[in-house]
Amino acid sequence: MGDRRAPSGSQENLSSHGGDPDGRDSALRVGGNTYNIGHIENANFGTNHGEFVSCTIGSGSRQPVGERQYVAASELDTILSPITDASYTRDRKISPPDSDCFPGTREGVIQGITDWADSPILFNPDTPRVFWTHGYVGCGKSSISQAVSQKYGRKGRLLGSFFFYRNSGDRSRMVRFAVTLASQMMAAIPATKSFYKAAVEADPTLLTRGTSLTTQLERLVYKPFNAAVKRGLILKTLLRGPFLVVVDGLDECGDKVEVKEFIEHLLDFFKRHPSTPLRFFITSRVEQHIKGCLNTAGVQLDDLVAHGSEDDILTFLEASFGHRVEIDPVLAEYVKSNGQWPTRTDLRTLVRHIGGSFIFASALFKYIVEPSDDGLNPITRLPLTLNMNPGLDGLYAFTLARSERLPHFSDVISTIALVFEPLSITAIAELLGIQTFEVLDILVNLQAIIHIPGNDDLPVTFCHTSLRDFLTTESRSGHFFVDPSHHVYLSYRCSIVTNEQTPENAEQTPENAAAALYGIDNYKRHFVQFSGSSSSSRGSETYTRFLRMVDALYSHTLTKSQDDPCFSDTLSTLALLYEPLSVEGLAELLGIRGSRISQLLADLHVIIGIQSNTSLVTFRHPSLRDFLTTESRSGCFFVPPSYHRHLFYRCLDLRDGERAETPARAYSIVHLAKHLLDCLPSTGRESLTVSPLPPTLDAVYAHILAKASHLPHFLDIISTIALLTTPLSSAGIAGLLSIKCSEIVQVVINLQPIIRSEGTNYSLVTTCHQSLCDFLTNQNRSGPFFTPPSYHLKISYCCSGIVFRERQPNIEAPSLPVTTYSRQHCVEHLNKFLEGTLEERILEAFEQLPHLPEQTLPVHLQSFTYILYWLFADYNYTRPKEAFHAVTRCIEFLALALECDPQPDRWLCGAFSELGLPGPRQATLFTPRAYYYFEIQQEQATALQHIVERVETAIRAKVLLCFLGLQELYLTQRLPIQYPSILSQSQLYPNTEACVLRYLVCVATRPSQVPMSTFLSQFIGNWTPISVYRVR
Repeated sequence: MGDRRAPSGSQENLSSHGGDPDGRDSALRVGGNTYNIGHIENANFGTNHGEFVSCTIGSGSRQPVGERQYVAASELDTILSPITDASYTRDRKISPPDSDCFPGTREGVIQGITDWADSPILFNPDTPRVFWTHGYVGCGKSSISQAVSQKYGRKGRLLGSFFFYRNSGDRSRMVRFAVTLASQMMAAIPATKSFYKAAVEADPTLLTRGTSLTTQLERLVYKPFNAAVKRGLILKTLLRGPFLVVVDGLDECGDKVEVKEFIEHLLDFFKRHPSTPLRFFITSRVEQHIKGCLNTAGVQLDDLVAHGSEDDILTFLEASFGHRVEIDPVLAEYVKSNGQWPTRTDLRTLVRHIGGSFIFASALFKYIVEPSDDGLNPITRLPLTLNMNPGLDGLYAFTLARSERLPHFSDVISTIALVFEPLSITAIAELLGIQTFEVLDILVNLQAIIHIPGNDDLPVTFCHTSLRDFLTTESRSGHFFVDPSHHVYLSYRCSIVTNEQTPENAEQTPENAAAALYGIDNYKRHFVQFSGSSSSSRGSETYTRFLRMVDALYSHTLTKSQDDPCFSDTLSTLALLYEPLSVEGLAELLGIRGSRISQLLADLHVIIGIQSNTSLVTFRHPSLRDFLTTESRSGCFFVPPSYHRHLFYRCLDLRDGERAETPARAYSIVHLAKHLLDCLPSTGRESLTVSPLPPTLDAVYAHILAKASHLPHFLDIISTIALLTTPLSSAGIAGLLSIKCSEIVQVVINLQPIIRSEGTNYSLVTTCHQSLCDFLTNQNRSGPFFTPPSYHLKISYCCSGIVFRERQPNIEAPSLPVTTYSRQHCVEHLNKFLEGTLEERILEAFEQLPHLPEQTLPVHLQSFTYILYWLFADYNYTRPKEAFHAVTRCIEFLALALECDPQPDRWLCGAFSELGLPGPRQATLFTPRAYYYFEIQQEQATALQHIVERVETAIRAKVLLCFLGLQELYLTQRLPIQYPSILSQSQLYPNTEACVLRYLVCVATRPSQVPMSTFLSQFIGNWTPISVYRVR
């Protein structure tokens, strides 16, 4: 008994004689050369590797080969190099496994093997030539192999023995298996040496590594043995029974292909030579590549687990404790005073705890009787062990420490501790995404406390359930503690293997289906189990690992559903809600069909809990909300605080709509303002939390606007955004208002909850909801933030100024989008101004326009044009009732424009539409209803005449064409003239010459062909005579 844990750093010089049994040197002739083989030193490879240090050749002089390197010279390739520490005679303290059957135990098992091995070939021709004993790690296979080897070694019938051992160089490979058996055979049967020499002389490559395993076995082992048998050289020994070869731990050989070749060749050899007096006894765990070859006719199978071992374990414990009492004076004195120790009842309890594992029995015995750091003596420790929980904490910690530095140790142990049903080694490896050998490498060192099955496809279990209690109780297990957060990783891995397992690869690798089946049944269960546990403390290494695991699970789960059209809205809403809603509530809040949300949540049921459409939807663990709202963790699944703004407006629609009282509407009423405030920048939120939340939407708007009202051009910017017909970008608004783009951006950033922009200078700036525009344009609601209709006039002025600059040479115009907007919406803003402004306020609005130096000409010219159209255009807005003052201001603005521009002909000679002014295509001037009758005082007439004279003077001084010249020029054109009936009445213009009247009609009927200078001349000509006015 004992574990199969390899020692470290141990090395011992051993001798292996390649010559006669008496140790004399032997001559070997190969390829015409004769080699005197003396002896080979240190034929073990450091730690069980079979390495050469030196050898004697020829005269006996030693030639070093080199540290930890195989013999490479062509002459030395032919030298036999067996692994001496692979046989049963090895020093088991430095060359494990250190296993042996305890006296009085396993007698029935060994007797069955002996009966098979001793059965004569001649009288039992049907007896299988191969005996395979299999069982889990620690059940005593190596102990039985050791006992059988020793027994037949003493009988002189052991042809050879080879104890494979995992991760021990050539002892875990097949590369030197054949030559090692050949060496042992020549030692056991010296008569085979000559046949061996003949084989090597005939083919020197037999001893090289390029020769196949089956060829070496056939020509170095089987044929020499058969030759000795046929010549009767071992007849005396054969009379006692066949020879035996013991191969232990075949599953620990890493060369699986060669293992299959060895077994298949062995069975084929016995078919070809059924009378050969040779038997093979093989032990291993039940691995697929071994089982597939040995589970056949011609092989006797024996499941070691099927042999009840409780009586053997009781025998072992009785004898072991009895011997301890004999050598320990304290225990001896205790027994004298108190009777048997342990009692028979105590021994039976220990046997039940041990559960049939000899290696656990051995570990338990050592834990009770051997000194340890806890200061307890065997008498005190026995009751703790009987209670098992927590009596074996020291044993568990000591044993686990053997493997804790191996890769994946924590994942493997945590998985075994937390799975809901035992998994096999193959399934554990598949579930964790690692190699099977990596799992087994960890478990082999823990076989004292973990039951390792004889088959990679059988479940791995704890020797006692107290180990699970130890691992899941942090106060007991310390750094071996299995954190509940590992359930998250298991859920993630279950999801992974479930997705990877398709019908195609399931058929190809059926042994891997166990992990996928487990994943299908338990991936949700693992996450639910984690959700009900306490999380790791923040800042700890365990918590950091937990975050990595949970983030991987969330990302993997969400990725599978991210293409769903309602994925982003649903997930963002769940992350930011202040209280949970049902599926129906979510559907009403988001305006999405409930069936679509239900389908999405069904795909996410591992991380999101839902019972029915009417039950509340919740995250299974609060860490999902942390994940979604932390950009560094969630990446593309990040839910920004700005999404509160979307929820605010959805709540607003529910609150203000005519709807029945529902949970979603009730939620909207309670949390509407809070969603709005939570989408503010962090500094804004900090300042706003000082005062209570505003009770109404208007108060919320006023509250947010007030925080930005100190910024430059705030009112202009917010009014422009509210009144624009179609949205513009920050750069477009800046071009329209002739201010810096950075100032626009600054205002927009501070108004993020109510103003939407993507963050670049060329992203459209819009209000998040129409209610903000309603608020700003209603004076009773907005107060100091009121945007009056007169602001349309300023926007119209800005638009026409942009188009005017665009038409002028050597003047840089703003970007294309704002220029296009200006052309399309200039007149529209003017009309909205005229429609929404009282008559007495219209002229005041013109007076309040900005008069910056670079805007002087456009302002005067546009004011003239706008008032002109207000007076005389055929349009739908209200005409002025007090027209004389408007006419006076109109002509005065014309005079100002002419006087401030040194070259007025650049715009006098163009049509209005070419200048970006409200042109004739929008309205027709001087229709029959566009004339006024009014009475004026003498001083008013004189003032008007003075203004007209200013116009005439400016035109004569700055324009090449004089007033009369313009008349004469256009009179010569033959244009169709139509006289409306109202214009034919001479009483309207009794002192006006007929030619002037006719030209006026021409202007009214064909305005698109009339230059602006011509129209101005006719306009002045019709109003210059004082007799036109009825003066009081």
